[in-house]
Amino acid sequence: MKLEGKVAIISGGAGAMGATEAKMFASEGARVVIGDVVSGESVAREIEDRGGQALSCSLDVTREDDWVRAVELAEDRYGPVNVLVNNAGVFRTTVIHETPVEEWEDIMAINARGVFLGTKSVVPSMRLSGGGSIVNISSTAGLVGNALEGAYTASKGAVRLFTKSSALHYAADGIRVNSVHPGLIDTKMVDFIMEDPVQGPLVLSRVPMKRMGTAEEVAKVVMFLASDDSSYVTGSEYVVDGGYSAQ
Repeated sequence: MKLEGKVAIISGGAGAMGATEAKMFASEGARVVIGDVVSGESVAREIEDRGGQALSCSLDVTREDDWVRAVELAEDRYGPVNVLVNNAGVFRTTVIHETPVEEWEDIMAINARGVFLGTKSVVPSMRLSGGGSIVNISSTAGLVGNALEGAYTASKGAVRLFTKSSALHYAADGIRVNSVHPGLIDTKMVDFIMEDPVQGPLVLSRVPMKRMGTAEEVAKVVMFLASDDSSYVTGSEYVVDGGYSAQ
């Protein structure tokens, strides 16, 4: 029960990776708030059917009011927030000179502004509880470039450095902030690439372990950073990519 007694908010908690994190957190004793633009009720019910505690709330990570409501809901139902997983994100591939400004702004709003607003909103609550852990989901695209992912790499690079600045800013408050950088993970987000008869095998061939990762493998790293097992870890980046970015 590594997260027993902790209150956690997970943005994008209704999606594959977020739902996996929510279920794993609850199984380790956390009381989980599942925030998403789509309903997370089915995930919350599954957790409660297994004896855990969870609730779903509407959360558009680009809207500060939504974040404020999510934190208030967590505090009213469970108490001050101890853990935030900034998991919500979008992935699109467009050649830079063909990227519409609207697409750039949309990606940056969800992937980067969402992390900023989540952090801003939970810090007062974490201070009340004596500290906490913020885990920001970046990507290997936040470490290395990709010609077809200009906006996406920019947003995930922003998450990486914002994480380090936040870690420095709030270390004295007992708030740890770290980033996780998944590579090729078997979720719907990358189906359009892996189903391509040319691109799929090519992308997979660049992974030294020669397989896709799973949402569970990412969630285990996130859980480590959320738990007290990582009590002396802050401002760090954890890469879960089968060796892709080591090349």
